[in-house]
Amino acid sequence: MLEQEPVLHLVCGKIASGKSTLTRALAAETGAVRLSEDEWLAALFGDQMTSIPDFVRCSAKLRDVMEPHILDLLAARVSVVMDFQANTIDSRQWLRSLVDRSGVEHVLHYLDVPDVECKARLARRNASGKHEFRVTEAHFDDITSHFVPPSEDEGFNLVVHRFEP
Repeated sequence: MLEQEPVLHLVCGKIASGKSTLTRALAAETGAVRLSEDEWLAALFGDQMTSIPDFVRCSAKLRDVMEPHILDLLAARVSVVMDFQANTIDSRQWLRSLVDRSGVEHVLHYLDVPDVECKARLARRNASGKHEFRVTEAHFDDITSHFVPPSEDEGFNLVVHRFEP
């Protein structure tokens, strides 16, 4: 029996664009292991995260710990769906390094969703109380000011998921 080649799935999209929904679906469809940055951050550092600098600090710690694990999974021929934001050039450079060091196939899924739709989804998500973090509209605007859409010259196998009203 031939073993299937592993794939590393990555996601880029603004807050409430549907990244977690997409990663859950990808993991279910492919049998891949899903790793969620928000779930791990909430469990490990939830009480320490009250600002964007806190997120950056805690996220860097999480990446340092997760990196060898992710590479081990890929080396063991296990596909991985990473629900880690790829919303800045720096975050994508880290993810690109995982692709390059593992040598596996990859897909960067870009959820191209307008701010107005993301904010409507965010309001519903906050009202539900089911997400690990409550994000205000002001936080959305602040975080989104750092968002950089992926470009083809970054070398990713890019799949764009455009919002359809």
